[in-house]
Amino acid sequence: MRPAHDMLTPVTIEKSFDVDRIRTEFPILKQRVNGKPLAYLDNAATSQKPQVVIDAMNRYYLEENSNIHRGVHFLSDKATQSYEAARKKIQRFINAASHKEIIFVRGTTEAINLVAQSYGRKYFHAGDEMIISAMEHHSNIVPWQMICEEKGLTLRVIPMNDKGELFIDKFETMLNPKTKFVAVVHVSNALGTINPVQQIIEIAHRRGVPVIVDGAQAVPHMKVDVRDLDCDFYAFSAHKMYGPTGVGVLYGKQHLLEAMPPYQGGGDMIKSVTYAKTTYNDLPNKFEAGTPNIVGGVGLGATIDFMNTLDFEAATAHEHELLEYATEVLTTIKGLRIIGTAREKASVVSFVLEGIHPHDIGTILDDDGIAIRTGHHCAQPVMQCFGIPATARASFAMYNTKEEIDALVKGIYKVIEVFS
Repeated sequence: MRPAHDMLTPVTIEKSFDVDRIRTEFPILKQRVNGKPLAYLDNAATSQKPQVVIDAMNRYYLEENSNIHRGVHFLSDKATQSYEAARKKIQRFINAASHKEIIFVRGTTEAINLVAQSYGRKYFHAGDEMIISAMEHHSNIVPWQMICEEKGLTLRVIPMNDKGELFIDKFETMLNPKTKFVAVVHVSNALGTINPVQQIIEIAHRRGVPVIVDGAQAVPHMKVDVRDLDCDFYAFSAHKMYGPTGVGVLYGKQHLLEAMPPYQGGGDMIKSVTYAKTTYNDLPNKFEAGTPNIVGGVGLGATIDFMNTLDFEAATAHEHELLEYATEVLTTIKGLRIIGTAREKASVVSFVLEGIHPHDIGTILDDDGIAIRTGHHCAQPVMQCFGIPATARASFAMYNTKEEIDALVKGIYKVIEVFS
C-alpha cells in the first residue's frame, strides 16, 4: 500500500483482466452461505469492497485519525492531506476541471437533494417546468417533487417504450421557454438501460437548460468524463463502485456552484460568523458543513487507486459478456420474462416468473447462497409502467462469473419446481 501522502502518485495499469485474480482482492467472496459458495449478484444495491480499501480505512483509524482542515497538529495535517488528496483523485477520475467542482456528500441521494434545494430555491419560480424521465430512482424524483411543490413548478416526465428506452424525440418537444431544469439517470438501476445522456444534455443546452445526471449505476461500469458529457451536475456514490457506504460525490460546474447558496450551515462552510452576518467559505467548503465522513473520503480515494490499476475497458467487456450470457440463458426458462430489454444496457437483468412473487424467488435462491435483489428497487413508477409490483434483479460486477449465473439459473429451476 502507498502511504497516505503519496496518493497522487501514478499507478501501473494491468492491461488484462483475470476474474479469478480479481476475486482474490475481495475477501467477502470467499465465504459460504448456507453451506454453499456465495454468489453475490446484488451489486446494483451495493458492491463488495477490495482488501486495499478496507486496509486504507483501517490505517486511517490506526495512524491518522483526527479532524481535518482546522487543526495545526501533526495528525490533523496528515488526515487533511489524505482527505484532500482523495478529492483531487476524484477530480482526475471523472475529468473535472478543478478540485473545487468536487463536493463530498453522503451519496447520490444527498447530491441530488443539494442541487434541488440550493439551485432550485434560487432559480425556480412559480409557473416554471422541469423534466425527469420515466425510469428514475426515487432519489431523482422525490427531491424534485418537493421543490416543485414548494416553488409551484410543473414536473414533466419523458416517456419510455416497452423495452425501457426513452423517447428522445418526445423529450425534445417537451422543452419550452418554461423549462428550467432536467434531471436524468445515466444507467437505470431497475432496467439496466444506458441512456443517451450526452444527446439529452446537448438537446437541453440548445435551449439553455442545465442538466443533472444520476450516475450511481454508471460510474462503476464505464468511464465517465464530465467535461466530455458537458453535464452541469453529476452525482454518484462510493458504495456502488467498490468503496465505503456513507460517502459520495456531487460534481458541479464551478460557475454554477459559486452562484448557488449553501445547502447546510455550520462549521467549515464559513469564513466568518457574527450575530449580525455570516460570510460563507469558498468552494468546495461552502457545501461541506460540519465534520465530514473523513474515513469514507479516504476509502473512496483508495477505491479510485484500486480502479486505476485495472484495465477498465477489459473489466467493462467482462461485465458485458456476463450480461449477454445471463440474458441468453434466462430467456430459455419457460415463464420467465425479462423486464428491460433496451439495446444499450449495463450489468442488470430484472425479471419476473409467471405466478411466483419475486420475494419468494429471492428467498429460495438465498437457500443456495445466491444473493439477488427483489422488490420495486426504489423505482415504483418504473414498475407501474410495466404493470408489475416488483421484479427479481440480478446485477453484476467485475468479480462475477458465468458459473455464478449458471447457479442462478439452477436456482430458478428449483424455484419453479417448488411452486409447481
